[in-house]
Amino acid sequence: MTTAATTVMTTAGTPGAVAVPDRHSWFPVSGCDTSCVRPGQHRAGRIRRGRRMVALPLTIGWVLAIGVMVTAAPRRFRAAYLRFAARRLLAALGLRLDIDRGVGGSGAVDGGAAGGLIVANHISFLDILAVAAVSPAHFVAKSEVIAWPVIGLVTRSIGVIGLRRESLRELPAAVDAVRADLVAGDSVGVFPEGTTWCGRGGGRFRPAFFQAAIDAQVPVRPMVVSFHTSTGDISTEPCFIGADSIGDTLRRVMLAKGLTVRVQLRELQFSDGDRRELAARCERIVFGVPDLIDRRGTAGVALAA
Repeated sequence: MTTAATTVMTTAGTPGAVAVPDRHSWFPVSGCDTSCVRPGQHRAGRIRRGRRMVALPLTIGWVLAIGVMVTAAPRRFRAAYLRFAARRLLAALGLRLDIDRGVGGSGAVDGGAAGGLIVANHISFLDILAVAAVSPAHFVAKSEVIAWPVIGLVTRSIGVIGLRRESLRELPAAVDAVRADLVAGDSVGVFPEGTTWCGRGGGRFRPAFFQAAIDAQVPVRPMVVSFHTSTGDISTEPCFIGADSIGDTLRRVMLAKGLTVRVQLRELQFSDGDRRELAARCERIVFGVPDLIDRRGTAGVALAA
């Protein structure tokens, strides 16, 4: 993997008590907290939970070991490995992957061989696995993610770079790094809401990183990520919000039975040079499924850059 900045993942919680720096007026704020989490009716049995407890660390171990060896491999091989590893990590957690490629397969992707900007709604740090399992990309996380135990090792192994959301001064450099990756032909994923929501609500799409796609003259691929119970209802258990720690989210997922992460691919979008119009259009596409997202209470969130 290259070390340039790529996919932006920002989340709402931290794994411990961390001092919060002064926040600028455009700092992303979620309307969700842990009160949004509703435990599902179906619980995994003791044997199933035990298998997951064993499978997850074993899977993380070989993902890290092999990931080090494939860093110098050709781009197509690295993309194929990242897709495979992401799917195995989801399976180790007990999450089934459901891919909706659109009517007539119009949303099909090429496995990451061709570059483009991927934008999706943001629910959890698990979103990065869901996106990578469909269309491998590089990732940029909030700086705290890289310092997390275990998760930090995984993110560093796939080239994730930290970004301090508290610093607007770092934003132009991050946008430039994303543009450079796009120009080089890599796929880049961004979660433009800038923070996580429970899966029943969503934030505004901030336009800054859409400029990278415009400058690189590449299309934007909107994706919709959602988590579902065994009956097909929206599940909020995999979300990462409020005072959640990594352990809180992982514990809820590993205790649940029959969870599915669904990734819906939407039509490629092109721009005439207006990043705000492009961001607003992709936002409408991603949140345009009435049964998926409740948009109430999100209109007042300011847009950055």
